[in-house]
Amino acid sequence: MRSLIVYESMYGNTRQVAEAIAEGCRQAGEATAVRACDCDPQALAGVDLVVLGGPTHAWSMSRPKTRTAAITNASPGTPPVEAQRDESGIRELLGRLPRLDGLAAAYDTRIAAPAALTGRASAVIARRLRRAGTRMVAEPRSFLVSRGSRLQPGQLEQARAWGTELTELHARASRAGKHR
Repeated sequence: MRSLIVYESMYGNTRQVAEAIAEGCRQAGEATAVRACDCDPQALAGVDLVVLGGPTHAWSMSRPKTRTAAITNASPGTPPVEAQRDESGIRELLGRLPRLDGLAAAYDTRIAAPAALTGRASAVIARRLRRAGTRMVAEPRSFLVSRGSRLQPGQLEQARAWGTELTELHARASRAGKHR
């Protein structure tokens, strides 16, 4: 099984989660984590499982304006910014996707507060992936960060476990699809 985990990350949290998900997915085969700005949309058509993730900005996926704000308004004590000002993200990648017919999952990073207050980029990512033709193997998932933009304890372990779970769900969905 080949998995591709595509992420957008401002402070490194979403990247770390992507790498942990890839570790979990590697128990079932090849898994690679790649930045959204470095991802060729055509490459998504050739993998068994596509996992897309990004930070939640202003209740949804980031936009150029919210990325710029995250860079310029970083408070003292936050992790260093990994993204470039003109870097494209998950939103732009989803806008360039070809028609896909595989299996997918979506995740986000967001502040540790009720989703009704923070929003969830993963819900929007999942909706866009479904429009592109994928079948979701799992409900969208959030990994939580502090107000200081640091991952909450245990989030990377949960991401690894989710990666393993995604490969199991993929196997079940693949078997079910073959028997129809």
